[in-house]
This record gives sequence, C-alpha cells and structure tokens, in this order.
Amino acid sequence: MQRELIIRLIYIVATALFIIGVKLLSSPKSARRGNLLAGLGMLLGIIVTLVQLKVLDYTWIAGSMALGAVIGGFLAVRVQMTEMPEMVAAFNGFGGLASVLVAGSAYFIMQANGELAAADVQNVTISLSCLVGAVTFTGSGVAYAKLAGKMSGNAIVFPGQKLLNLALLLTALTATGLLLNSGGSATWAMYMLVGVSLVLGVLVVIPIGGADMPVVISLLNSYSGIAAAMTGFVLKNQILIVSGSLVGASGLILTNIMCKGMNRSLTNVLFGTFGEVSGSGGGPKVRGDKSKVRSATPEDAAIVLEAARKVIVVPGYGLAVAQAQHVVRDLADHLEANGCEVKYAIHPVAGRMPGHMNVLLAEADVPYPQLIDMEDINPEFEDADVALVVGANDVTNPAAREDTSSPIYGMPILNCDKARTVMIVKRSLSAGFAGIDNPLFYLPRTMMLFGDAKDFLGRLNTVLKEG
Repeated sequence: MQRELIIRLIYIVATALFIIGVKLLSSPKSARRGNLLAGLGMLLGIIVTLVQLKVLDYTWIAGSMALGAVIGGFLAVRVQMTEMPEMVAAFNGFGGLASVLVAGSAYFIMQANGELAAADVQNVTISLSCLVGAVTFTGSGVAYAKLAGKMSGNAIVFPGQKLLNLALLLTALTATGLLLNSGGSATWAMYMLVGVSLVLGVLVVIPIGGADMPVVISLLNSYSGIAAAMTGFVLKNQILIVSGSLVGASGLILTNIMCKGMNRSLTNVLFGTFGEVSGSGGGPKVRGDKSKVRSATPEDAAIVLEAARKVIVVPGYGLAVAQAQHVVRDLADHLEANGCEVKYAIHPVAGRMPGHMNVLLAEADVPYPQLIDMEDINPEFEDADVALVVGANDVTNPAAREDTSSPIYGMPILNCDKARTVMIVKRSLSAGFAGIDNPLFYLPRTMMLFGDAKDFLGRLNTVLKEG
C-alpha cells in the first residue's frame, strides 16, 4: 500500500514538472529551464512506470535509453539553427511512430491474453492511437522532406486528390469499426488501419506549400501529443495521458495563433492553395520597376545608421540561412553604444517553425525584452529612424494591407514601410514563400542592401567601428 502511495506521489511530481515546464517554455528567457524540468518529469515518469510494472531485466531498456541519449546529444550539437524546423518535424514523426508501435504491441499482447473482447474502450483508444500516430509519422516525414529540400516545397496536387483523401479516411474509420465489432480479433483490420493511415499522412501534407509549413509543424506536433495521450489510455498510464494532452492542447493553441498571424483558417491552410509556390525561385518575375530600386553599399548604410536614434530590426528566414544572428547582435551593440534604441520586431510566422526567430536571436544572447511581438511593435515603426529588414519578405509586404487581389491580402504584417528609412538585406529581388512581388522594395525611402546577410552586415559593422 505504501509502495503504491509513493508511486502516485511521484506521478503527481512528474505531472507538476510537465505543467511548469510548458509554462516556462512560453518565454525564450526561461525556455531552457522549462525544457530541463519537463525532461526531468519524463525521466521520473519512465522510472516509476518501470518500478510499477516490476520490470526485472533492464538490459534492452537501458541500452535504448543510452542510444537515444547519444543520438539526441549528437543532433543537439551538430544540427544548425537553419535545420531546426526539419528536426522538429522529424521529432513529431518519431513521436507518432512510437505511439503506433506501443499501441500495436499492446493490441497483440491483449489479443493473446484474450483481454480485448471485454475492453471495447481500449479497442477505441488503440485504434485512435494507431490512426493519429501513423498520419503524424508519414505527414511529418513529408514536412521534413519539404523543409530539408529533399522534395519540392511546392504544393503537390492532382485531380481527385481531396476525394481520395476522404475515401482513405472513411476506409480507416471502417477498419476501426470492423476492429471494434470483432472484439479485437480481426488482425487484418488493424493492419489495414495502420497502412491506410500511413498513406493518408502523406497525401494530407503534400498539397501544402512552403509558406504554410509553420502551421503544419505546430499541427503535427499537436497530433503527436494526441496520439501519445491515446496510448496513455491504452496502457492506463497517467504520465502519458497528461504529457500527451499538454502537447496536444498547446499544439492546437499554437496552430490557432499561427493561423491568426496569417489571417487564415486552419481549413484554408489544409485545403486551400496559398503557399503553393516555394521560395526557391519558382515564383513570378518581379513586376516592380527596377529603375526605382535604390541599391546601397555598407558605407551608405553606415551614414544613415550613425545618425539613427531608433532602429527596429525585422528578422526573417534569410537571417537563419545566413547564420547572421551574431553579426546582427554586434551591430545592435554598436548602435546602442552610440545612443541608439534597438528593438526586434517578431512576426508569429517569420521563419519555418513557430518561434523560429525567438530561438535564433536567443542563441545570439539578444536580450529578451528587446524581442517585441507584432501587435506591440507595429505602432512604433512611425517613430523609427530605420527599419532594418534582414531576410524577411512576405511578413513585411504592404500588399497585404493595400492590394485586395493579393493572395496574402488581410494577413497581418509588420509595418516596416512606416519607418523613415527602410533597409532590406537580401540577396536579390526574388519573391518570398508566397511567390509574389514586394512593393516595399521600390519605395523611395527603401535602401536595398544586396548580398549575404552575414557578409554584408559584417562589412557594415567594420565601417561603423572604423568611422
């Protein structure tokens, strides 16, 4: 009795660590501590579960944990910040696969013990865990391939695709019904359910283009949590239920935030056409008058910045690609030493995963109070001497406010065009993920700083320090 009480208390402690960890993850300043606490909670959960199940041979378990720790440590050290979105997608996929494997194992064990016929609720949770987990696994695999450039980032569509997806979903639900009706004895229905779900995961994600990947990643993250929670019900494990529910709920909330940041519904993201053109050069040619483009050198930019009293930096995915976060921080330090106020404008869908810019800038030790969300920073652009756009495109496009025919019309943007001077660090005038031209490039007060962000800003820093 005392042993059971201790186990329940440890479960409560682990649950509390999960909740506190998720709360701390809401801020870049405390995210690392939150991650450690949540990891500690999971470790406690694993240990107490093994004790509760009276596992006598830990050889395979210890070996698996050691292997996972080695792989995780290797990835943590080697993966670049530009590769974080695809790594998150891969983690989501592994979470879904783990749920399928655990739920499938539980199914065969219960079937062998004759426990399924009298446990219809467990049949339901096993089926849901396999369905959601399999969709998450292959869907995340496609998201990883798109983000890593291993397959086209464009939307892949074909005639009758939506009808095929509907047919596959109905087939998966039918397999679930047959499984339940047979009391779990129809093994072929389980195989059919998993197989159809794996195919469905691929077909659901391939028609989603690069511009919508941040939403897809957060949604798949939610799916992985839901699958884990379902597996928790299968195993009657409180830790899995709580942790899975937290991940599922937070993922859905984040997905909703991302959709609002794009002024689009989740239905439109999953079944619409925005984002069909990737940012790899497949978009339309520049429609603006190139003669209006004002190209500037590091020396030109230095003259303006030396006189600036307020600068707002607008980071985008190009900043991550160039690994320019540290040189941006150096530039900000020099400007602040010169009496200039520096802030960073964070758009919720900048980059390729939720919070991408926050993570990137935190790596360069940018003070958290300087990272300002879009709603709070937008009113300040009118008072800014310079809006320094580094690798951002669609999230700064005035067409979202002014052009009713634009595919991004209505999407909340950062009001960079309101600043006295706009500096845009970009390799070329190419379109962003949405595949459309950006009128910001052609404004009279815009200075285009063409080149690799890290190289150009490095030379700019040198000019400022020597001047």
